[in-house]
Amino acid sequence: MSFPAPPAMMGYDRSTSMFSPDGRLFQVEYAMEAAKRGWTMVGVRTAEGVVIVAEKRKTSPLIDIGQLEKVYMVDEHIGAGFVGFGSDGRVLIDYARLLAVQYKFVYGEPIPVEYLTRQVCDLMQVYTQHGGVRPFGVTLMIAGVDEAGPKLYVAEPSGQYISYKAHGLGQGGSQAVEVLQKEYRDDMSLEEAILLGMKAVTTVMEGKPSTETLEVGVVEAKTRKFRKLSKEELQKFLEKLGA
Repeated sequence: MSFPAPPAMMGYDRSTSMFSPDGRLFQVEYAMEAAKRGWTMVGVRTAEGVVIVAEKRKTSPLIDIGQLEKVYMVDEHIGAGFVGFGSDGRVLIDYARLLAVQYKFVYGEPIPVEYLTRQVCDLMQVYTQHGGVRPFGVTLMIAGVDEAGPKLYVAEPSGQYISYKAHGLGQGGSQAVEVLQKEYRDDMSLEEAILLGMKAVTTVMEGKPSTETLEVGVVEAKTRKFRKLSKEELQKFLEKLGA
């Protein structure tokens, strides 16, 4: 007696543009799984601004972890990070930067955060419906402040994006989300948001957190300027956490 071959053996996972009989795109699901294997990242949005906290790991004693970057400036008012394949993420960050420059050149004003996110997601979506290509193996976290206020978006490999008050990505993302759900408040100050984001990440980290293994980007609502916290600032927050 012969049995029908499972979907993967029938080739449904070999083409980006082929749906399985139950309506799934396996290549997109594989890309999402690749993103889940990235180092933990957390974003927290408050009325005072937006925070991105990223974990960095020293996988070899010879790696210069100081040069390892997980949180990036996209424009003066927007920062972003990603989990998943570093090369894919770098390409999307560069594309987002190009969009920001072009928008400012054409319209003479900073690009809206949602518009930039949607344009990046449009590119990600295109790579899910053409043969000969594969989806981007990253999930992006985009934080910024514009005329509409502080914004935090998560862009998935499928091209879908969702607005969040707080969210966690990567290997420890689900555990980080549990911390966020318990302790997040709508009336948090920016400092409280930084502490909460760092707590969510350090809770799931392997080993003791330090200024080398954490990277924090902040966009303040008042100034609408993105910046990364210095080692001195990180150390002070770690001391407040008791880490």
